[in-house]
Amino acid sequence: MGQGRRKFDISLKNKNYQRLRRSTGPMDTIVKLQPSARTPAPQFVALRARALALYALPFNDLLFQAHTVHRDNFGANRVQRSTLLSVKTGGCPEDCGYCPQAARYHTGVENQALLALEEVVAAARIAKDNGASRFCMGAAWRGPKARDLAPVLDMVREVKALGLETCCTLGMLKDGQAEQLRDAGLDYYNHNLDTSPDFYASIVSTRDYEDRLDTLERVRGAGLKVCCGGIVGLGETREARAELLAQLASLDPQPESVPINDLVQVEGTPLAGTEKLPWVEFVRTIAVARILMPASMVRLSAGRSAMSDAVQALCFFAGANSIFYGDKLLTTGNPDVARDDALFAALGLESA
Repeated sequence: MGQGRRKFDISLKNKNYQRLRRSTGPMDTIVKLQPSARTPAPQFVALRARALALYALPFNDLLFQAHTVHRDNFGANRVQRSTLLSVKTGGCPEDCGYCPQAARYHTGVENQALLALEEVVAAARIAKDNGASRFCMGAAWRGPKARDLAPVLDMVREVKALGLETCCTLGMLKDGQAEQLRDAGLDYYNHNLDTSPDFYASIVSTRDYEDRLDTLERVRGAGLKVCCGGIVGLGETREARAELLAQLASLDPQPESVPINDLVQVEGTPLAGTEKLPWVEFVRTIAVARILMPASMVRLSAGRSAMSDAVQALCFFAGANSIFYGDKLLTTGNPDVARDDALFAALGLESA
């Protein structure tokens, strides 16, 4: 045996486990594998089967069914607008393969300290003036420390005072932090599952699926509304997309807000160069999400800049009824306000 340290990448194909990377000593050792998600419950299994059956429908049949469900639960021509601001950018210690804010990737994103309260409030005022009803604040942390959370609580209070709904995405929460956010006036907490339990370890190794679910439990336990969705176009299979939606629909209660992101490929991240998801499969994903989660707001999130107006129109017909509004999403582009206003006018859509 060599005496140097060795890095092992141990995989298990069983769906309930994920790959773990560990450095061992001079001897080859077996690394204990940890569960990547709770054992699938009968509800999840049934929802996965239903999602796959929906994906397999002829396109027009799927859209008709999704639009019918949408009309039964929402105004057919009303779309909610949210604005997202990065209040702390770059330097994240995680290794999410899609994220340009990970410190280990060379993407040209500069580290930025937490914004001053005045800057955040000014941005929120502009968002409200432009028609946004919810203001989301994101920070590139694995999870906030106490000293990090204190100034964010002030941001939440001030934005709430403007009459906007408030949302934060700050990473994993510790016990008590969700309650602090609630008491400051937070309405929604965003914490995406990203992808299916099976595929997750191919995208992230610095945390596991259980970490995601634990934070969501803390958010629900504090009485906050949940904003939770995922990303498609990561190189996953249709089965993985069905499992993501089944996992989301299995949450009890289901998320009030479900952002569906189409991967924005950023040079320098491991997923740059991944084959683009066909537009028709993205629209199918919106439709299946609407059917499985009939009372949730389904949001067109990252990736809209690369979508034609026609594809976005199909997504709205299929049940999407929320967008991120403004020319930037954290560090990646978004359609500018003028383009969205023109699209809403052309389709006869109203702000919810």
